[in-house]
Amino acid sequence: MPNLRFKPASFALASVAAATLCIGTGASAQAPAYPNKPIRLVAGFAPGGISDILARVVGARLGEALGQTILVENRTGAGGTIAADFVAKAAPDGYTLFIGVTATQSIAPFLYPKLPYNAFTDFAPIAMAAVTPVLLVVHPSLPVKNVKDLIALARAQPGQLNYASTGTGALPHLTTELFSLRAGIRMNHIPYKGGAPAMLDLVAGQVSLMFDNIPTAIAQVRAGRVRAIGVAQAKRTPAAPEIPTIAEAGFPGFEVTSWQAFLAPAGTPAAIVNRLNAEILKVLALSDVREKLTAQGVEIVTSTPQELGAIIKRDAEIWAKVVKATGATID
Repeated sequence: MPNLRFKPASFALASVAAATLCIGTGASAQAPAYPNKPIRLVAGFAPGGISDILARVVGARLGEALGQTILVENRTGAGGTIAADFVAKAAPDGYTLFIGVTATQSIAPFLYPKLPYNAFTDFAPIAMAAVTPVLLVVHPSLPVKNVKDLIALARAQPGQLNYASTGTGALPHLTTELFSLRAGIRMNHIPYKGGAPAMLDLVAGQVSLMFDNIPTAIAQVRAGRVRAIGVAQAKRTPAAPEIPTIAEAGFPGFEVTSWQAFLAPAGTPAAIVNRLNAEILKVLALSDVREKLTAQGVEIVTSTPQELGAIIKRDAEIWAKVVKATGATID
Protein backbone atom coordinates (compact mmCIF):
# COMPACT_ATOMS: atom_id res chain seq x y z
CA MET A 1 0.00 0.00 0.00
CA PRO A 2 1.49 3.41 -0.94
CA ASN A 3 2.72 5.72 1.85
CA LEU A 4 0.54 8.84 1.54
CA ARG A 5 1.79 12.18 2.94
CA PHE A 6 -0.45 15.21 3.25
CA LYS A 7 0.45 18.83 3.78
CA PRO A 8 -1.72 20.46 6.49
CA ALA A 9 -3.95 22.26 3.98
CA SER A 10 -4.30 19.17 1.84
CA PHE A 11 -5.12 17.10 4.89
CA ALA A 12 -7.92 19.49 5.84
CA LEU A 13 -9.40 19.28 2.35
CA ALA A 14 -9.10 15.51 2.40
CA SER A 15 -10.91 15.38 5.74
CA VAL A 16 -13.80 17.43 4.36
CA ALA A 17 -13.99 15.18 1.28
CA ALA A 18 -13.99 12.05 3.44
CA ALA A 19 -16.76 13.42 5.60
CA THR A 20 -18.81 14.29 2.52
CA LEU A 21 -18.25 10.78 1.16
CA CYS A 22 -19.47 9.25 4.40
CA ILE A 23 -22.61 11.39 4.34
CA GLY A 24 -23.30 10.41 0.71
CA THR A 25 -22.73 6.74 1.48
CA GLY A 26 -25.09 6.90 4.39
CA ALA A 27 -27.77 8.51 2.25
CA SER A 28 -27.39 5.82 -0.40
CA ALA A 29 -27.62 3.11 2.23
CA GLN A 30 -30.90 4.59 3.40
CA ALA A 31 -32.43 4.74 -0.12
CA PRO A 32 -35.77 2.90 -0.19
CA ALA A 33 -35.55 -0.69 -1.35
CA TYR A 34 -37.31 -1.71 -4.56
CA PRO A 35 -40.25 -1.89 -4.73
CA ASN A 36 -41.76 0.53 -2.22
CA LYS A 37 -44.96 1.40 -4.13
CA PRO A 38 -47.40 -0.27 -6.55
CA ILE A 39 -46.12 -1.34 -9.97
CA ARG A 40 -48.03 -0.65 -13.18
CA LEU A 41 -48.10 -3.54 -15.67
CA VAL A 42 -49.28 -2.38 -19.10
CA ALA A 43 -50.94 -4.69 -21.64
CA GLY A 44 -51.50 -3.50 -25.18
CA PHE A 45 -54.67 -5.46 -25.86
CA ALA A 46 -58.21 -5.66 -24.51
CA PRO A 47 -59.23 -7.62 -21.41
CA GLY A 48 -59.68 -11.31 -22.10
CA GLY A 49 -56.83 -11.60 -24.59
CA ILE A 50 -53.68 -13.60 -23.94
CA SER A 51 -51.59 -10.55 -22.97
CA ASP A 52 -54.24 -9.46 -20.49
CA ILE A 53 -54.65 -12.96 -19.04
CA LEU A 54 -50.89 -13.30 -18.64
CA ALA A 55 -50.63 -9.90 -16.98
CA ARG A 56 -53.36 -10.67 -14.47
CA VAL A 57 -52.40 -14.25 -13.64
CA VAL A 58 -48.68 -13.55 -13.29
CA GLY A 59 -49.17 -10.05 -11.93
CA ALA A 60 -51.22 -11.23 -8.96
CA ARG A 61 -48.58 -13.71 -7.79
CA LEU A 62 -45.69 -11.40 -8.67
CA GLY A 63 -47.24 -8.74 -6.46
CA GLU A 64 -47.33 -11.22 -3.59
CA ALA A 65 -43.67 -12.08 -4.11
CA LEU A 66 -42.60 -8.43 -4.24
CA GLY A 67 -44.87 -7.27 -1.44
CA GLN A 68 -46.56 -4.66 -3.63
CA THR A 69 -49.72 -4.40 -5.70
CA ILE A 70 -49.39 -4.96 -9.45
CA LEU A 71 -51.87 -2.74 -11.26
CA VAL A 72 -52.76 -4.10 -14.71
CA GLU A 73 -53.53 -1.36 -17.20
CA ASN A 74 -54.94 -2.03 -20.68
CA ARG A 75 -53.86 0.57 -23.25
CA THR A 76 -55.32 -0.76 -26.46
CA GLY A 77 -55.00 0.25 -30.08
CA ALA A 78 -52.63 0.18 -33.06
CA GLY A 79 -51.65 -3.44 -32.57
CA GLY A 80 -50.23 -2.85 -29.11
CA THR A 81 -47.94 -0.02 -30.20
CA ILE A 82 -49.82 2.63 -28.18
CA ALA A 83 -49.03 0.72 -25.00
CA ALA A 84 -45.46 0.09 -26.11
CA ASP A 85 -44.89 3.78 -26.75
CA PHE A 86 -46.33 4.68 -23.35
CA VAL A 87 -43.95 2.32 -21.55
CA ALA A 88 -40.95 3.31 -23.68
CA LYS A 89 -41.38 6.89 -22.46
CA ALA A 90 -42.02 6.01 -18.80
CA ALA A 91 -39.48 6.57 -16.03
CA PRO A 92 -36.90 3.73 -15.99
CA ASP A 93 -37.40 2.98 -12.30
CA GLY A 94 -39.04 -0.44 -12.38
CA TYR A 95 -42.53 0.86 -11.62
CA THR A 96 -43.86 0.67 -15.19
CA LEU A 97 -43.61 -2.68 -16.95
CA PHE A 98 -44.93 -3.96 -20.28
CA ILE A 99 -46.25 -7.20 -21.72
CA GLY A 100 -44.44 -7.00 -25.04
CA VAL A 101 -45.40 -9.31 -27.90
CA THR A 102 -43.96 -10.36 -31.24
CA ALA A 103 -46.01 -7.69 -33.02
CA THR A 104 -44.87 -4.75 -30.90
CA GLN A 105 -41.20 -5.67 -30.69
CA SER A 106 -40.27 -7.62 -33.83
CA ILE A 107 -42.85 -6.68 -36.48
CA ALA A 108 -43.95 -3.09 -35.82
CA PRO A 109 -40.51 -1.56 -36.56
CA PHE A 110 -40.89 -2.59 -40.21
CA LEU A 111 -44.63 -2.16 -40.55
CA TYR A 112 -45.08 1.39 -39.26
CA PRO A 113 -43.12 4.07 -41.15
CA LYS A 114 -43.47 6.49 -38.20
CA LEU A 115 -43.32 4.22 -35.17
CA PRO A 116 -42.96 6.54 -32.14
CA TYR A 117 -40.58 4.23 -30.27
CA ASN A 118 -37.50 2.16 -31.03
CA ALA A 119 -38.31 -1.45 -30.27
CA PHE A 120 -34.64 -2.38 -29.92
CA THR A 121 -33.22 0.49 -27.86
CA ASP A 122 -36.15 1.88 -25.86
CA PHE A 123 -36.74 -1.23 -23.76
CA ALA A 124 -34.91 -3.34 -21.21
CA PRO A 125 -35.81 -7.02 -21.74
CA ILE A 126 -36.73 -8.79 -18.50
CA ALA A 127 -38.07 -12.27 -19.24
CA MET A 128 -39.85 -14.35 -21.85
CA ALA A 129 -43.05 -15.69 -20.32
CA ALA A 130 -45.16 -17.59 -22.81
CA VAL A 131 -45.58 -18.74 -26.38
CA THR A 132 -48.93 -19.09 -28.09
CA PRO A 133 -49.02 -21.75 -30.83
CA VAL A 134 -50.42 -20.66 -34.20
CA LEU A 135 -52.77 -23.03 -36.03
CA LEU A 136 -53.52 -23.29 -39.74
CA VAL A 137 -57.26 -23.92 -39.95
CA VAL A 138 -59.53 -24.39 -42.97
CA HIS A 139 -63.26 -24.52 -43.56
CA PRO A 140 -64.52 -28.14 -43.55
CA SER A 141 -65.84 -27.77 -47.10
CA LEU A 142 -62.35 -27.15 -48.45
CA PRO A 143 -61.22 -30.44 -50.08
CA VAL A 144 -57.94 -30.70 -48.18
CA LYS A 145 -56.90 -32.97 -45.35
CA ASN A 146 -53.38 -31.71 -44.77
CA VAL A 147 -50.87 -28.99 -45.67
CA LYS A 148 -49.70 -30.77 -48.83
CA ASP A 149 -53.29 -30.93 -50.10
CA LEU A 150 -53.72 -27.20 -49.43
CA ILE A 151 -50.58 -26.31 -51.35
CA ALA A 152 -51.63 -28.48 -54.29
CA LEU A 153 -55.05 -26.82 -54.36
CA ALA A 154 -53.58 -23.31 -54.13
CA ARG A 155 -51.19 -24.05 -56.99
CA ALA A 156 -54.06 -25.34 -59.11
CA GLN A 157 -56.12 -22.21 -58.33
CA PRO A 158 -53.61 -19.36 -58.04
CA GLY A 159 -55.06 -16.28 -56.32
CA GLN A 160 -58.51 -17.85 -55.89
CA LEU A 161 -58.36 -19.09 -52.30
CA ASN A 162 -59.37 -16.40 -49.80
CA TYR A 163 -57.64 -16.33 -46.45
CA ALA A 164 -58.66 -14.29 -43.43
CA SER A 165 -56.47 -12.39 -40.99
CA THR A 166 -56.97 -10.23 -37.93
CA GLY A 167 -55.78 -7.21 -39.90
CA THR A 168 -53.14 -6.08 -42.37
CA GLY A 169 -49.70 -6.52 -40.86
CA ALA A 170 -50.96 -8.60 -37.95
CA LEU A 171 -49.19 -11.85 -37.15
CA PRO A 172 -51.82 -14.10 -38.88
CA HIS A 173 -51.50 -12.04 -42.07
CA LEU A 174 -47.72 -12.13 -42.15
CA THR A 175 -47.63 -15.79 -41.14
CA THR A 176 -49.80 -16.67 -44.13
CA GLU A 177 -47.59 -14.61 -46.42
CA LEU A 178 -44.49 -16.32 -45.04
CA PHE A 179 -46.14 -19.69 -45.64
CA SER A 180 -47.08 -18.65 -49.19
CA LEU A 181 -43.54 -17.53 -49.93
CA ARG A 182 -42.11 -20.81 -48.68
CA ALA A 183 -44.70 -22.89 -50.56
CA GLY A 184 -44.56 -20.86 -53.78
CA ILE A 185 -48.30 -20.20 -53.82
CA ARG A 186 -50.51 -17.12 -54.10
CA MET A 187 -53.75 -16.58 -52.16
CA ASN A 188 -56.12 -13.64 -51.70
CA HIS A 189 -55.94 -11.73 -48.40
CA ILE A 190 -59.18 -10.67 -46.64
CA PRO A 191 -58.29 -8.56 -43.58
CA TYR A 192 -60.69 -8.21 -40.63
CA LYS A 193 -60.77 -5.97 -37.58
CA GLY A 194 -59.85 -8.63 -35.07
CA GLY A 195 -59.89 -12.37 -34.61
CA ALA A 196 -63.57 -12.79 -33.74
CA PRO A 197 -65.04 -11.48 -37.03
CA ALA A 198 -62.35 -13.30 -39.01
CA MET A 199 -63.17 -16.62 -37.37
CA LEU A 200 -66.90 -15.95 -37.74
CA ASP A 201 -66.55 -15.64 -41.51
CA LEU A 202 -64.31 -18.70 -41.69
CA VAL A 203 -66.92 -20.75 -39.82
CA ALA A 204 -69.56 -19.39 -42.21
CA GLY A 205 -67.48 -20.37 -45.23
CA GLN A 206 -66.99 -16.79 -46.46
CA VAL A 207 -63.23 -17.42 -46.47
CA SER A 208 -61.33 -20.69 -46.87
CA LEU A 209 -58.58 -20.60 -44.29
CA MET A 210 -56.57 -18.61 -41.77
CA PHE A 211 -53.72 -18.82 -39.30
CA ASP A 212 -54.94 -18.11 -35.78
CA ASN A 213 -53.70 -18.39 -32.20
CA ILE A 214 -54.67 -21.70 -30.65
CA PRO A 215 -56.61 -20.20 -27.69
CA THR A 216 -59.14 -18.64 -30.04
CA ALA A 217 -59.13 -21.36 -32.72
CA ILE A 218 -59.14 -24.59 -30.75
CA ALA A 219 -62.76 -24.30 -29.57
CA GLN A 220 -63.94 -24.11 -33.18
CA VAL A 221 -61.69 -27.04 -34.06
CA ARG A 222 -63.11 -29.15 -31.23
CA ALA A 223 -66.64 -28.26 -32.29
CA GLY A 224 -65.91 -29.38 -35.86
CA ARG A 225 -66.66 -25.94 -37.32
CA VAL A 226 -63.13 -25.65 -38.76
CA ARG A 227 -60.41 -28.17 -39.46
CA ALA A 228 -56.86 -27.77 -38.17
CA ILE A 229 -54.25 -29.06 -40.59
CA GLY A 230 -51.01 -27.74 -39.12
CA VAL A 231 -49.33 -25.93 -36.26
CA ALA A 232 -46.58 -23.42 -37.00
CA GLN A 233 -44.10 -24.68 -34.43
CA ALA A 234 -40.97 -26.78 -34.44
CA LYS A 235 -42.79 -29.46 -32.43
CA ARG A 236 -46.39 -30.40 -31.78
CA THR A 237 -48.22 -28.45 -29.13
CA PRO A 238 -49.29 -30.18 -25.89
CA ALA A 239 -52.62 -28.36 -26.20
CA ALA A 240 -53.44 -30.36 -29.35
CA PRO A 241 -50.81 -33.07 -29.88
CA GLU A 242 -52.87 -34.70 -32.64
CA ILE A 243 -52.26 -31.76 -34.99
CA PRO A 244 -49.05 -32.20 -37.04
CA THR A 245 -46.55 -29.40 -37.47
CA ILE A 246 -46.15 -27.64 -40.80
CA ALA A 247 -42.53 -28.76 -40.67
CA GLU A 248 -43.75 -32.37 -40.76
CA ALA A 249 -45.55 -31.56 -44.00
CA GLY A 250 -42.27 -30.86 -45.75
CA PHE A 251 -41.31 -27.39 -44.54
CA PRO A 252 -38.49 -27.96 -42.06
CA GLY A 253 -37.73 -24.92 -40.00
CA PHE A 254 -41.14 -23.31 -40.51
CA GLU A 255 -41.83 -21.83 -37.12
CA VAL A 256 -43.80 -18.75 -36.14
CA THR A 257 -43.41 -17.73 -32.55
CA SER A 258 -46.23 -15.68 -31.10
CA TRP A 259 -44.70 -14.81 -27.76
CA GLN A 260 -45.45 -12.66 -24.73
CA ALA A 261 -42.69 -11.22 -22.57
CA PHE A 262 -41.98 -8.76 -19.77
CA LEU A 263 -40.09 -5.57 -20.60
CA ALA A 264 -39.24 -2.29 -18.89
CA PRO A 265 -38.14 1.12 -20.17
CA ALA A 266 -34.51 1.28 -21.28
CA GLY A 267 -32.24 2.47 -18.50
CA THR A 268 -33.98 0.49 -15.78
CA PRO A 269 -31.21 -0.52 -13.33
CA ALA A 270 -29.80 -4.00 -13.93
CA ALA A 271 -30.40 -4.92 -10.29
CA ILE A 272 -34.13 -4.30 -10.72
CA VAL A 273 -34.27 -6.14 -14.06
CA ASN A 274 -32.50 -9.16 -12.55
CA ARG A 275 -34.75 -9.12 -9.47
CA LEU A 276 -37.86 -9.04 -11.65
CA ASN A 277 -36.52 -11.80 -13.88
CA ALA A 278 -35.89 -14.07 -10.89
CA GLU A 279 -39.31 -13.43 -9.36
CA ILE A 280 -41.21 -13.80 -12.64
CA LEU A 281 -39.53 -17.14 -13.34
CA LYS A 282 -40.49 -18.34 -9.86
CA VAL A 283 -44.09 -17.32 -10.44
CA LEU A 284 -44.21 -19.07 -13.81
CA ALA A 285 -43.01 -22.26 -12.12
CA LEU A 286 -45.96 -22.30 -9.69
CA SER A 287 -48.40 -25.13 -10.40
CA ASP A 288 -51.54 -22.99 -10.19
CA VAL A 289 -50.09 -20.39 -12.55
CA ARG A 290 -49.06 -23.05 -15.04
CA GLU A 291 -52.52 -24.67 -14.88
CA LYS A 292 -54.31 -21.38 -15.53
CA LEU A 293 -52.11 -20.48 -18.48
CA THR A 294 -51.95 -23.91 -20.11
CA ALA A 295 -55.75 -24.08 -19.88
CA GLN A 296 -55.73 -21.15 -22.31
CA GLY A 297 -53.53 -23.06 -24.76
CA VAL A 298 -50.45 -21.08 -23.70
CA GLU A 299 -47.04 -22.74 -23.43
CA ILE A 300 -44.82 -21.34 -20.71
CA VAL A 301 -41.34 -20.50 -22.00
CA THR A 302 -38.87 -18.52 -19.88
CA SER A 303 -35.55 -16.80 -20.51
CA THR A 304 -32.86 -14.55 -19.15
CA PRO A 305 -32.97 -10.86 -20.09
CA GLN A 306 -30.14 -11.46 -22.56
CA GLU A 307 -31.91 -14.40 -24.20
CA LEU A 308 -35.09 -12.36 -24.62
CA GLY A 309 -33.15 -9.57 -26.29
CA ALA A 310 -31.67 -12.09 -28.74
CA ILE A 311 -35.12 -13.53 -29.52
CA ILE A 312 -36.51 -10.08 -30.31
CA LYS A 313 -33.68 -9.38 -32.75
CA ARG A 314 -33.84 -12.87 -34.30
CA ASP A 315 -37.56 -12.58 -35.00
CA ALA A 316 -37.10 -9.04 -36.30
CA GLU A 317 -34.77 -10.35 -39.00
CA ILE A 318 -37.42 -12.86 -40.10
CA TRP A 319 -40.34 -10.43 -40.17
CA ALA A 320 -38.38 -7.64 -41.83
CA LYS A 321 -38.00 -9.86 -44.89
CA VAL A 322 -41.67 -10.86 -44.89
CA VAL A 323 -42.90 -7.27 -44.57
CA LYS A 324 -40.61 -6.18 -47.39
CA ALA A 325 -41.72 -9.06 -49.61
CA THR A 326 -45.42 -8.37 -49.07
CA GLY A 327 -45.17 -4.58 -49.13
CA ALA A 328 -47.38 -4.42 -46.04
CA THR A 329 -47.44 -1.07 -44.27
CA ILE A 330 -49.58 0.81 -41.74
CA ASP A 331 -49.61 4.60 -41.65
